[in-house]
Amino acid sequence: MVADVSAWRPRVPGVVEVFHAHFTDHAYPMHVHDVWTLLIVDAGAVRYDLERHEHGTPNDTVTLLPPHVPHNGSAATPGGFRKRVLYLDASVLGADLIGAAVDGPDLRDPVLRQRVGQLHTALAGPGGELEADSRLTLIGERLRSHLRPRDPVESVRRDPALARRLRELLDERVLEGVALDEASRLLGAHPAHLVRAFSTAYGIAPHRYLMSRRLERARGLLLGGLPPGEAAVASGFFDQSHLTRHFRKWVGVTPGRYARGPAVR
Repeated sequence: MVADVSAWRPRVPGVVEVFHAHFTDHAYPMHVHDVWTLLIVDAGAVRYDLERHEHGTPNDTVTLLPPHVPHNGSAATPGGFRKRVLYLDASVLGADLIGAAVDGPDLRDPVLRQRVGQLHTALAGPGGELEADSRLTLIGERLRSHLRPRDPVESVRRDPALARRLRELLDERVLEGVALDEASRLLGAHPAHLVRAFSTAYGIAPHRYLMSRRLERARGLLLGGLPPGEAAVASGFFDQSHLTRHFRKWVGVTPGRYARGPAVR
């Protein structure tokens, strides 16, 4: 059996474990989890049995396996499969949704699929907790809309006063940041409503707003002569690699290259 596996526990409420694996011929026996299993397949496909019914997971599907319900799993394609899994606790999805998940565990929803992939990216390293919180909140909301068809995803409601209060909170916490559940408590609003109100008011998600503030601060410090490692910490980034990852994505060059100024010809 050939396997490539990585697993970790992020500092994000609701996420018990992140699990990435590439299996060529591994077959899971019947087993259960005491948490929810949110699965996407990036290559190949998986077949599994849940409540005596056979299911499959092509790579355009999001699979949600409920806690306490036996299931197995094996490759459905030559060469095995590559998957990414999130194990989520009851704070994300309640036990009242188990029956609906048993009836329909495989969800064909491109938006949900994209959001789950984005959440995995946010969970890949430290420093992305607010982004991960925000994405997990919207994922949980969308999953509930699938499992409870009569409860559609909440329509966008404009709430500029709440959006302004969240912006002020983010401005106060540029360096230390703020978790979404803490912001929810401080401002007295549901996390999903916070994210939607802010995004509707300003055209940018809260985590992207905070990141842009940190990057602007880092740019000023770099141009002032501060080394990238020190500029990273002084701007609210976890470390230099965290700054470099986002700096390259947003500015197009590394912090070190940015600070060198124009090339001499």
